[in-house]
Parts: sequence; C-alpha cells; structure tokens
Amino acid sequence: MRQLTLTVIGGGSTYTPELVEGVIKNFEVFPVKELRLMDIDEEKLNIVGGLVKRMLESSNVPIKLLLTIDRKIALNGADFVISQIRVGGIKARIRDERIPLEFGVIGQETTGAGGFANALRTIPVMLDIAKDIEKLSNNAWLINFTNPSGIVTEALLRYSKVKTIGLCNVPINFLYRFASILGVDIKDIYLDYVGLNHLSWVRKIYSKGNDVTNEILEKIKGNLSQKEREIVKSIDMIPNGYLHYYYFKDEVLETQKSSEKTRGEIVLEVEEKLLERYKDESLREKPVELSQRGGAHYSEAAVELMKSIYLDRKDIQIVNVINNGSIIDLPDNGVVEVPCIIGGNGATPISMGRLEPYIRGLTQTVKYYEQLTVESAVEGDIKKARQALLVHPLVGAKAVAEGLLEKILEGNKEFLPQFFRRQGICI
Repeated sequence: MRQLTLTVIGGGSTYTPELVEGVIKNFEVFPVKELRLMDIDEEKLNIVGGLVKRMLESSNVPIKLLLTIDRKIALNGADFVISQIRVGGIKARIRDERIPLEFGVIGQETTGAGGFANALRTIPVMLDIAKDIEKLSNNAWLINFTNPSGIVTEALLRYSKVKTIGLCNVPINFLYRFASILGVDIKDIYLDYVGLNHLSWVRKIYSKGNDVTNEILEKIKGNLSQKEREIVKSIDMIPNGYLHYYYFKDEVLETQKSSEKTRGEIVLEVEEKLLERYKDESLREKPVELSQRGGAHYSEAAVELMKSIYLDRKDIQIVNVINNGSIIDLPDNGVVEVPCIIGGNGATPISMGRLEPYIRGLTQTVKYYEQLTVESAVEGDIKKARQALLVHPLVGAKAVAEGLLEKILEGNKEFLPQFFRRQGICI
C-alpha cells in the first residue's frame, strides 16, 4: 500500500491528540508514514507535539513526526491536509461572543454576528494556505475543520483549485446517538439529512433499510425540554443542536446576557488545564479531560473520510460540498451539508430533493448570508458585509447591523487589512 503524508495545519490545537489516536488505530488500513504538525504558536506546538510523540512511541507504529512553524515545509508533498485553525485564537472567539451582546443579539463562534466576524478573519488566511497547497502539494485533499466550516469550505471551493471537503462532527454524533438507542452499529444507520453546516435537520432515520424515525422520536422525547418536544412535533424532524439559536432566540440571548462567562472563556480555562496536563512526561495517551473541550468523534469523522478517499470505498458520509443540485431549493454553487458518496474522486452529493416549506425559507436566507459573507471577506467589500448582517435572521435591523459591523471591524482590525484603506474605513 502507498504510504501517506498527513499534514495538520493548527497542529498545536488541544484537539490534535484526539486525531492522532484515530491515525494510530487505523494505521494498518490508512498507512501514514509521516505526520506533520504545523502551528504559528511554537510553545503550544511543542507541548502538544511532545504528547503526540509519546503516543506514537507507545503505540509502536512507524510514523515519523515533524513539528514545524514553517507552513511550506509542512505542506510540501502532503497527501492529506487537515485544517483546524482559529485565527486570533480563543481571545478572538471571546470577542466574537461579547461584541454582539452589546447590541442585543446572540454571540456565538459560528452562528450569527460572531460567526460572521470569525469568517472575515479566517477566509483570507485559509485562501493563503490554499495557495501554498496549490504550489507544494497540488494533488492533496484538504479536509477543513476550521470554523465556520461551511462558509470557509465555500470560500475555498469558489476561490481556489484545492480539492476541499468540509467536515463537522455533528452528523457523526447523530449517527452514534441513534445507533446507541437502537443497539446497532453506526454503519447500519442512514440519515435523510439536509441543510447547511450548523443549520441542518434529520428528516428520516433508517436502520438496515427500515424507517425507524418514529421509534427514535418516541425514545428521545424524555431527553427533550417541553419546547424542544413541541418543535420536533411541529416539523416531524430532528434539528441540529445549533438551531436552538434560531428557535429559542430570546431565551438564548437572555441566558448569554446573564452568564458570567461566555463559552469561549470556559474553553480558555479548559485549554490551559489541558496544556498543563499534556506537559506531563508520563502521559502517553489522550487524557479523559479532553472530552470537556467538545468535538466528540472528531477523530473518527476525519479518519473515516480520509480512509474512504484513499481506499476508494464509495460509502456514504455526511460532509460539506458544492450543492450541484443536491438540494433543489439552494444555489448550485453554494456549499451544503448532505449525505455524499465518498471515494477516490472525493465526495459526490446524493440528490436530496426539495426542502420542506417550514425549513426552506430559513435555509435559503442563511445561505445568502453565507455567500455575501464569503464575498465581503475576499473583496473587503463593506457594502456586502453590511448586507450579510442585514440578511442574517439573528441580526436583521439596520441600526444594529451597522453598529455591529463597525465594532467588529475595529475590534479585528489587525486581521482585516482587506477592509482598511489609506483614508481609513468608511462604514
């Protein structure tokens, strides 16, 4: 079997040991000969890399490890590239969560105004990475975990030639949840799943070809609040957890306003503790504390996707790809999150038909917001940035959108040169 070079951009992430565990477990069928971890934060890279080195040594797999802050070295000749970066770090995430609250709207790292700010910072950096991939490893597959994953993936597919597939762990978590309820393997489950990244619905659930949707709905009732049960009953679908920002907007906003810490501030504390744990020379496996960071089954989602490409398995996985007619009600050139056939040529979306009227409008609106966000980030276009915020259901009001945009741009000035001119910025 041809041996592989796997590069992780953002390799200093505390998530990396989770990924490496999956690479080790699958070495026999996904033979990585060299693992390259690249990060701009050399201190974090060395701490995380130290644990990874011990994990590889204790597993006795012949994988060469390279730690580097030089992106070009990391990318040269790579077969697969995983992107898991956070431009501006967790401090920028906290800012993304705090600024919207000042304007009376929800602050979240991938959704609404916070996700918008994150996208503006991230898209130019990811396109720079894509340029390096085109030059140094033009046959590589880029697996994008970088948030907001769907928007970033759309930018990469529209403005670069890199073979890119966007990935999120929400679909695989659905699979594990339903398989556990039914007592079957996740490979026995097929989901009729439609939407966008962090804006999706499970329409039907099949186990070994049989429709088990009603059985699942009945069994999960006890784990839902009264309001959640009412939503599920009214749409006869299971919404992605991120939809509570839309369905329960007022309640979420009040909770955020009254909370002492944002999710980002909590994550920062978890990260600091994890890095201290990783420094322990006796630690030679992924610590249990990593589960507090989130990202369950992240490793499996990534490795299974790469395995299916490498082995040309032609199985079905839910990923982010160009729509190309999969969902009739969305633009063909927009990125959607749908079941795809995964093989040596990448991901081919399955035809999912039309969206039901009660999810169609929201999905179309958020898709147009995403496309405006991508274009504004690439072009440094203030008008499109303003339009994006006006379109988004969690922002909307003109006065709010304009004040938000000004504060977001000023707060992220060092990361947004495309919006600033010699004469300053004009909102």
